[in-house]
Amino acid sequence: MSKLFLLLGILVICAMAALAFAVNEPPVVGARAPEFALTTNEGNQAALKDFQGKWVVLYFYPKDFTSGCTLEAHNFQTDLAKYRALNAVILGVSVDTAESHKSFCAKEGLAFKLLSDTDTKVSDAYGSLMEYNGMKLSARNTFIINPQGKIAQVFLKVSPGGHSAEVLAALASLQKP
Repeated sequence: MSKLFLLLGILVICAMAALAFAVNEPPVVGARAPEFALTTNEGNQAALKDFQGKWVVLYFYPKDFTSGCTLEAHNFQTDLAKYRALNAVILGVSVDTAESHKSFCAKEGLAFKLLSDTDTKVSDAYGSLMEYNGMKLSARNTFIINPQGKIAQVFLKVSPGGHSAEVLAALASLQKP
């Protein structure tokens, strides 16, 4: 009997610990996109409201200068003219500092904004916060936000290789009359 109580006690503690570290669920299609204002790689503030009237591709990624994140950023950069033709802006978000983003953009030739979410609040608001080796990082998720500020498409746990093409196809489809 005491083993049963011990097991139940352990299960309760584990459940409480899991709830303590639970992150928000990602916003769903049709919901108002959570507002944010973050520091860019250029050292300025950028807020979602700054892009009203445009389509916003808000992509979360774990870490500057890592292979998957670099591949994903390069693909967005390669397709940047296509996004602009669709009245869309690319905004990358990670928990890296603005200084790290500035170096990453310079080294990799990125011409779109990277936003610094060092306090993890925006990643959490978008259900895109994860823990890896004791560190909080942004999870690789992407949200297409329509010109009215609503979530139009959600991509969770994306693969960085072909993701830009997938986002472009979704944007084109969303913009069809």
